[in-house]
Amino acid sequence: MHRFERKGNVFRNKDALGESYRPETIEERDEEIEEYIEALQPVVDGWEPNNVFLYGNTGVGKTAVTDYLLGRLQQDVEAYDDVDLSVVSLNCKTLNSSYQVAVELVNELRPVGEEISSTGYPQQTVFNKLYRELESLGGTVLIVLDEIDSIGDRDELLYELPRARANGNLEDAAVGLIGISNDFTFREQLDPRVQDTLCERELQFPPYDAPELENILRSRADVAIVDDAVGSGVLEFCSALAARDSGSARQALDLLRLAGEIAENGDHDRIEQGHVERARSRLEQERVQEGMRDLTTHGRLALLAVVSKAAKRETPCRTRKLYEEYATLCDSSGIDTLSQRSVHSHLSDLRMLGILSAEENRSGSRGNYYSYELDVPFESAIEAMEDVLRLDAETNAIREIASMNGI
Repeated sequence: MHRFERKGNVFRNKDALGESYRPETIEERDEEIEEYIEALQPVVDGWEPNNVFLYGNTGVGKTAVTDYLLGRLQQDVEAYDDVDLSVVSLNCKTLNSSYQVAVELVNELRPVGEEISSTGYPQQTVFNKLYRELESLGGTVLIVLDEIDSIGDRDELLYELPRARANGNLEDAAVGLIGISNDFTFREQLDPRVQDTLCERELQFPPYDAPELENILRSRADVAIVDDAVGSGVLEFCSALAARDSGSARQALDLLRLAGEIAENGDHDRIEQGHVERARSRLEQERVQEGMRDLTTHGRLALLAVVSKAAKRETPCRTRKLYEEYATLCDSSGIDTLSQRSVHSHLSDLRMLGILSAEENRSGSRGNYYSYELDVPFESAIEAMEDVLRLDAETNAIREIASMNGI
């Protein structure tokens, strides 16, 4: 008997539900595509390209639309002898400075075996190497920097590149930057001079609503799933869950894919809503685990304070009350406390990770304050924390909280 056997009762092409899949057409982004085409029009006309900045939540189509349109642009400009277009794409998620981005761009443009080291050069030397590579390439060069907010406020390259031609660093190459960010506040953090150039053309991608997500799922399901293998209401359920949470097509697709895997592993021929429920629970737990792995001890204790308040049915909870709970947990764990401002920063990080939600309360003369609560089910938070945490004091605290809530 084989230990590994192919299953084929649900999926026809599961890759069509994956992040790397590139559909032939983009659904539910007609307006954004038209604006994007207008921003890219100077390339077709043979002029210097615009700098374009795209922002919106994760999974709302920014990268997919960019890949789709730049692929079409490269095909279409082949009809014009006076347009020589190159596209260089870089994901900045693991990079945290202009220096690191510049090094990666140099190495993207150089042949294999001729890359430069990621350390040891003055920053301007690396910039000059990048200019030489771009000048050697020539023509119009569009540089796509996905997750551009990862570089933080060390944005010297974002200032230099758009001005490289005007400053005499480039002559034969005309460079356009396309920045993609999930952080709506990143633009405001940039040097005003960078804002003026990088955000020359801004495109905002709003979250998808449930009908839009259902349409996207239906088009992908036609490719990914065998006929009659999607039960009644499944696509609507996946779409409603994702729309209520984040408006992310990626989340909706992940729900459908995992629900299909659960169905197949159970030797079922159809994906039903119960499979989606199990998929949702598993994905929520994974989201908490992933977010927690990079947290410091104090970040985990801040989250534990919210979990503790949730167990007592005391959420949403103000920062001041959460800080008191956090201090109690630190005391019981033998850990020195941080300032309330530092804990508030940890709570904000947890909000950015999608583990917490926050509401700003405006109280007039008494000032504004935030109230926090879990943005994932309590049970998922408890299970994820048990799986991730390794410090005995914290783990014991989690068990106590779970016991209080009958888990």
